[in-house]
Amino acid sequence: AAAAGGLAHALTGGGGDEPAAAGGADGLRHTAVKASDSAEQCGKGWLHPRPGLQVFDVHNVATGAAEVYLTDSSGALLGEVDGLGPGTTRPIRVRLGRGSYSFRCLVEETDAVSGPTVRIASGPAKSGPAVRPVNQHDVIPPTLTYQKWVAKGFEDVLGKVGALKSAVDGGDLSAARRAWLPAHLAYARLGGAYGAFGDLGDAVDGTDAGMTGGVHAKDFTGFHRVEYGLWHGEPAKELKGPTDRLADDLRRLSDQWAATRMDPLDTGLRAHEITEDSIQLDLTGRSDFGSGTSLATARAGLDGTAELLDVLRPLLAPRDPALPRLDAAVKTAKADLDALHEDGGWRAPHTLPRTRRERVDADFGDLAEQLAPVAVIFDIRRTS
Repeated sequence: AAAAGGLAHALTGGGGDEPAAAGGADGLRHTAVKASDSAEQCGKGWLHPRPGLQVFDVHNVATGAAEVYLTDSSGALLGEVDGLGPGTTRPIRVRLGRGSYSFRCLVEETDAVSGPTVRIASGPAKSGPAVRPVNQHDVIPPTLTYQKWVAKGFEDVLGKVGALKSAVDGGDLSAARRAWLPAHLAYARLGGAYGAFGDLGDAVDGTDAGMTGGVHAKDFTGFHRVEYGLWHGEPAKELKGPTDRLADDLRRLSDQWAATRMDPLDTGLRAHEITEDSIQLDLTGRSDFGSGTSLATARAGLDGTAELLDVLRPLLAPRDPALPRLDAAVKTAKADLDALHEDGGWRAPHTLPRTRRERVDADFGDLAEQLAPVAVIFDIRRTS
């Protein structure tokens, strides 16, 4: 897992927005270099190239904010800083081996420039984690493929919610409880698109968090409002309104999706965010309003994550050497949740034996770490 996280750490410089430590107080070799909209100034200051773990303190001498990339001869990124304001300095922490390198500076409202090539002729052959950048044009085709998959998924969701609505309309709450979970899981599998759903998505699958009145708030709607009523003895006549609202909102959301253009940046980012949502909401039981099926929701989220990884795979495979480990982490999390389901049906997380709950928590913690580089790899970067 540490190796998988190394890519994200390296490309972000390992440092946030704090100024670089002066004088190598961290025990590493520091080199002060410039960021500029001039090719002569971009990367200026790197006069004595050496291999090994080191820090470049990048100082922006331009009048606009800058993105700065440290690249190898193939164009792969070993480190970067973005949003570097004029007159400010931030670090890029990297491990360099033998090879040729250059800084690339992209100052706002100016063309990208590349500084001089610097060669390290001796030392270890291998550098630290690196990734070939993707641009918006690269990610548009898989994003369109994913949009079509979501559109087809809505057909399944609407059909299953129709069965739920029919059961409530007919007053058969036992059938409604049986119909609720398949409908909710069909929607949960579309998790990669949530960022494009907006307020309507919150109305469909939001919780009562932050609402005055909690589960009794008039703005508490959607799947979880219906879930609360079904598992807390609410009569069918009182559930009809929330169920009708759910069906109407989903139809509107499906129609809206046909005209939506998903942001390509979301395609890579959401793969990681689905798992984060599962950790925060489903594994804790915060998304459970009576059915005890939040772990089933987490399992559906894994299906959604796997779908995103599949559409991104042609771009991801040559960029992430840890992809087989990521695939294995998804498979392990699926298997452990499936084993829980087979052993007596879905249960609320707090009812699980401690060892089994800790195992699932560990699965998702590892998966979140393995997915972090995916978000970094698919961070759309300027190329010109």
